[in-house]
Amino acid sequence: MQDGHRARKRFGQNFLVDDAIIARIVSAIGPRHSDRMIEIGPGLGALTCQLIQPLSHLTVVELDRDIIPKLSARCRQLLGPSVDERLTILPQDALTLDLAPLAADGKLRIAGNLPYNIATPLIFHLLDQAGFVADMTFMLQKEVVDRLAAGPGSRDYGRLSIMVQAVADVEALFVVPPTAFNPPPKVDSAIVRITPLAERRVPADLWSLFDDIVAQAFAHRRKTLGNNLKHWLPASTISEAGLEPGIRAEQVPLSGFVALAQAARSVPRPTTNA
Repeated sequence: MQDGHRARKRFGQNFLVDDAIIARIVSAIGPRHSDRMIEIGPGLGALTCQLIQPLSHLTVVELDRDIIPKLSARCRQLLGPSVDERLTILPQDALTLDLAPLAADGKLRIAGNLPYNIATPLIFHLLDQAGFVADMTFMLQKEVVDRLAAGPGSRDYGRLSIMVQAVADVEALFVVPPTAFNPPPKVDSAIVRITPLAERRVPADLWSLFDDIVAQAFAHRRKTLGNNLKHWLPASTISEAGLEPGIRAEQVPLSGFVALAQAARSVPRPTTNA
């Protein structure tokens, strides 16, 4: 419990309480006066009250309506009543957030301590609107950060790594221990920076096929690429893409999956029996 508020499991709430970690996160984000900044999941404002200081304005997105008055009161107590003009609180689910009206004629910088239970779908929701985003700096479960940033050959490398890295650069920054939170989670957390690319690493007309092939290639991690794709692509098509059918998907770089999708254009896609 913090400031009389009990953390709610259904919202995935774990409140940051370590001032040194908070300062390090704000330093990593590097907020500037003119930034259009959005914070997701501000909770009781531990990060908010530091993040807003150099900014002309900060928008925060908070689903828990019971916590919003406490968030406002804490920011006002620490920063004075004038903070009301610089802070906008959107009481909504971040998974429904439309970035277009918030971006106006510029790009957004997004940050936050994301609830573990929505982190992956939320990242994809935001990346679907990547044209409005300059960068995103999030605290996530360390296991998720490891998967986001993993390269081929790593045990953490998989579909999540490839689909995010196809549209953004990913940089794992530092680990945050459970002791930095109240209540402490049962796992380590980590800070990650995700920067959308000006141009995706996968051509737009290949995206759907690329997505399907990556999903199928990782359907059974212990099986070879040829076995996972045998109902999709003949071994000759895999070889045509410059890949060995006997390797596993975790050994294939993103560019290899792009080559697979290009080689698969002329191969009829499988249909599912009703």
